[in-house]
Amino acid sequence: MNEEENSSSQMRKTKPQVDEHSKDRQLESFRENPQDQYMTTDQGVRINHTDDSLKAGSRGPLVMEDFHFREKMTHFDHESIPERVVHARGSGAHGYFQPYNDSMKEYTKAKFLTDPSSKTPVFVRFSTVVGSRGSADTVRDVRGFATKFYTEEGNYDLVGNNIPVFFIQDANKFADLVHSIKPDPDNEIPQASAAHDTFWDFASLMPEINHMIMWVLSDRAIPRSFRMMDGFGVHTFRFINEAGKSRFVKFHWRPMLGAHSLVWDEAQKLAGKDPDWLRRDLWDAIEMGDYPEFELSVQIVEEEDEFKFDFDLLDATKIIPEELVPRKPIGKMVLNRNPDNFFAETEQVAFHPGNLVPGIDVTNDPLLQGRLFSYIDTQINRFSSANFGEVPINRPVTTVHNHQGAGFMRQTINKGKANYWPNSIGGGCPMMAPENQGAFVHHMERVEGHKIRARSESFNDHYSQATLFWNSMTATEKKHIIKAAHFELGKVESEEIRRRMVGHFSKVSKELAQKVAEGIGVDVPENFNQESTGHYEANEASQKMKKGQSVKESPAVSMERNKVETATSRQVAILLEDGFDCNELTQVRQALMEAGAHAKIVSKLLGMRKASTGEEVKVDKSHLTTGSIMYDAIYVPDGEKSIQAMMKEGDALHFLNEAFKHCKTIATSGHGIALLEKSGIAGVSYAGSTSRTVKDDEGVITAGNDADADEFADAFIAAIKKHRHWGREEKSMVPA
Repeated sequence: MNEEENSSSQMRKTKPQVDEHSKDRQLESFRENPQDQYMTTDQGVRINHTDDSLKAGSRGPLVMEDFHFREKMTHFDHESIPERVVHARGSGAHGYFQPYNDSMKEYTKAKFLTDPSSKTPVFVRFSTVVGSRGSADTVRDVRGFATKFYTEEGNYDLVGNNIPVFFIQDANKFADLVHSIKPDPDNEIPQASAAHDTFWDFASLMPEINHMIMWVLSDRAIPRSFRMMDGFGVHTFRFINEAGKSRFVKFHWRPMLGAHSLVWDEAQKLAGKDPDWLRRDLWDAIEMGDYPEFELSVQIVEEEDEFKFDFDLLDATKIIPEELVPRKPIGKMVLNRNPDNFFAETEQVAFHPGNLVPGIDVTNDPLLQGRLFSYIDTQINRFSSANFGEVPINRPVTTVHNHQGAGFMRQTINKGKANYWPNSIGGGCPMMAPENQGAFVHHMERVEGHKIRARSESFNDHYSQATLFWNSMTATEKKHIIKAAHFELGKVESEEIRRRMVGHFSKVSKELAQKVAEGIGVDVPENFNQESTGHYEANEASQKMKKGQSVKESPAVSMERNKVETATSRQVAILLEDGFDCNELTQVRQALMEAGAHAKIVSKLLGMRKASTGEEVKVDKSHLTTGSIMYDAIYVPDGEKSIQAMMKEGDALHFLNEAFKHCKTIATSGHGIALLEKSGIAGVSYAGSTSRTVKDDEGVITAGNDADADEFADAFIAAIKKHRHWGREEKSMVPA
């Protein structure tokens, strides 16, 4: 055995075996628990007084020798780092990923995707895109979904969004896109919103944005929870197997709870009532043991099928309809631990789509190619150093060996004299790894062409998939898109911009254009035919694609057509006052708990409420601190005195009205039916309060005094699983 083979053998013996706890163990050496410890300076010197600075007399001036004050204040003055230009507001969680089986070995040599016995630690950061760190969680926006896999072959970052397509096709337009959607440069208004002239001016002049606009106007842009939204890699990547065969691949995350949304009125109210709504929901769910779970699946396209579709695989404004290429499940990710420190972990985590491992490579997608530069450049700006990879949350679990041993805030202490390659002084180390020892080798691809600022003709269809998306929506989802367009374009002052956008909508759907136009005060332009800017050369790819495979609709892109019906982790508000029926409350609460839902007692004031039989329950929230917008369903226990009290409370009546307006499940029995009647909710009658019947009127569950409690609870839970009861939107709305 020669020297190189012997060294490779030693490296194989010491290769780390990664499991779900490996990253925790690595981070442990960086954690500090201040419990039962004396306070010290940054140099470890113990402190006995930190309330007052050192002065010349108790009322005298500060003296410069107060090193503790100067260290403390200097550190505080420099605690912030530049926020991300986009994705500034985020929330993170630790967890693990585990493949179901080894079926992916046929397609990729990435070990973390092919070994069902391994649990790869992950850190996931969810985020809004447009707003600053201080903006609200529930704005209409794309949501980031970035996952860092700490694999035994190095870190792999899957940097995606909750929408599978993007606004633009080429990274050269990214700065223009972000400038247009950010607050106006003259007055810094509006924050975290696209509803202003500059964005829609840009959009109306860039037809390639039309498909993305349909997704952003849909309910996808206002998710109910980070735990209940899809994730997509957006770009087309490559899988490469052990034999070196390459295939195209698209990545998908699917939440095990299903994808669900807020309604727009809820989203706006939550921004004021609890701007941290999505952050809090993620944190609380993990703390309660409702660990978010996501299934990772892929769409795989053989290289020889690259041009079989009527769109270009390298165009980030297009999806591959699942009806043409079904998803293949790979495994499941579980998020089971909250960060210990938001800044050290969630704020300092640094993602980069160029963090790849053997078996996964990039393609020539011009948007992805630009991101490979942009992400690394952004992190250097944020950290003022190229050493951001040494921050604990960014460190791989495998050992790092290279000659990058200097730079601002370097933490690793490199030994030896050789910091260059090749060298003999250091024994030729660190040496080059052969491909069969896990070295990353870029996929060999023949590339030729003239240097030219142009875009392929195959990227020049900007309407077909926008129409496909519209055709795939249910009637309810279409109505929400139209209302969203009324809000967004209703904020645009320029009539010309509004008319131009309606012109684009007319090429997506005549119905869509007409209904949007009616709400924003313009007519649908006749014979609208604004072409995209730029010069496009016909090429062989576009010629092959003209008669390629396509579909007119894709049910897979509709949330309503793919609902997962579950009550797990759903939040239920129980409205009551003194005099409630304790037996009924106990039975329904038990049923909710067994179904995996969480119930909170809501009353006029905090404290204890007494049942008609003398038992007491503790109030979790008062009407002042909560609202129906924070719950998935409402339950009002029977009890004449309790109901009579709430009939005189405007907050209680509003709570029910608002929940009804937002199409949520509402349940009550006996005297509680009178409260619904008093609130103005249609379709219920106090006359049925003594009936044995349990009735479900589009998610309003009612039962008489003599009805079976178990049947009532079962009907309530079955209605909660449906999430919303959209049929109510066609009824006359109650004021809320």
